[in-house]
Amino acid sequence: MDPSLLLSNISRQITLTEEEASYFTSLLKTRTLDAGAYLLREGEVCRHQSFIVRGCMKTYQTDEEGSEHILDFLIEEWWADDLYSFLTATAATQTTRAIEETNLLQVSHSDLQLLYVRVPKFERFFRILFQNAYIAQKRHIHSLLSTTAEERYIRFCQLKPYAEERFSQKDIAAYLGVTRQFLSTLRKKLRQVNPD
Repeated sequence: MDPSLLLSNISRQITLTEEEASYFTSLLKTRTLDAGAYLLREGEVCRHQSFIVRGCMKTYQTDEEGSEHILDFLIEEWWADDLYSFLTATAATQTTRAIEETNLLQVSHSDLQLLYVRVPKFERFFRILFQNAYIAQKRHIHSLLSTTAEERYIRFCQLKPYAEERFSQKDIAAYLGVTRQFLSTLRKKLRQVNPD
């Protein structure tokens, strides 16, 4: 699998020499998941940082009734992991599953530690990556607690204009914290207000 998309993503934060890029790509493993396949199940330990080259996934927690509560959708050029599990080597509290066939480039926890020593600028890259993930998570939690469902849906569509085509209405509703029926009613209402 061609690592050029990943290297382009990395180059937004750090500049690598040819030798550094070559060493980094030598650590990568490729993985393809069919639609519906699991990258990580709740209870497993997250042992890789996974970069999505093609496809999309969802990360969720399941409640006692078996309902999914979607924490995030992940698409091309995003990283998929359970960061807490990855950093602490403890059981994941969430599940990550492919929505469509997904191609990944992965670096293991142990190889990442070697990378930090050999190419220290990767510590900066992953620090920024982890900070951004934390900020995005806090924003989502704040949105769930402080905005109306309509405001959340409008913002969701602005941030993820591809969502209606790639994610099911059930999954979008689970992400927004509403029922499918409520989301359907909300979408009809908004179409009437903005028919084009």
